This record gives sequence, structure tokens and C-alpha cells, in this order.
Amino acid sequence: MADRALRGMRLGTQSLESIENADLAARRDVHYDCPNGHILTFPFSVEADVPLSWECHCGALALLRDGDQPEAKEEKAARTHWDMLLERRTIPELEELLEERLEYLRSMRAS
Repeated sequence: MADRALRGMRLGTQSLESIENADLAARRDVHYDCPNGHILTFPFSVEADVPLSWECHCGALALLRDGDQPEAKEEKAARTHWDMLLERRTIPELEELLEERLEYLRSMRAS
């Protein structure tokens, strides 16, 4: 019977306090412009640090209106297996290894 006494109260999901006489934090609207023409507006606290960019719902990177541009990141070129191999060996060494391997394969084929 004790279980039925709490039915319908939604304990923990609603506050029993009212918002009367509550002071909300000072806010400001921040606008972001998407390269695809979308305009994003978000309320931020006056004291909050506003990010320079925000991901738009279309997936593009929207930039802060009237803000500094974010720093461009240097993109490293992807290193290939060949690049890593050339860090360890010189071309003459590789040619010598290739020739040794070809001789071995030729001797296996002749047997």
C-alpha cells in the first residue's frame, strides 16, 4: 500500500519551489554565421567565455559574428610507407636489397 501513496508525484523530476523572486543571470545573445548561410543564435551568460566557432546543424563550422577568426591549424602531410622507409634506408641500399631478393627468388624458381 505504501507504493501507491507516492504514485503520480514524479519525485525528483520536478522542483516544488516556485521561480518567484528568483533573479536570473544576465544574458546576451551571441550570433554565429555559417558559410552555408545559416545564422545561429545562442544565449550566453555575460560572464561566460564565448567560443570563436560553433558546429552548425548542417555540419559546417559557423564563426562568431564580429569576432576574431580562429587560428588556422597546420595540417601535416600524411606520411606514407615509402616516406618512412626512406627515413631508414637510402636508395642504393634499397636497390641492393631488391637485387638480393630477386636473386633468391630466381634461385628458388630454378630448383
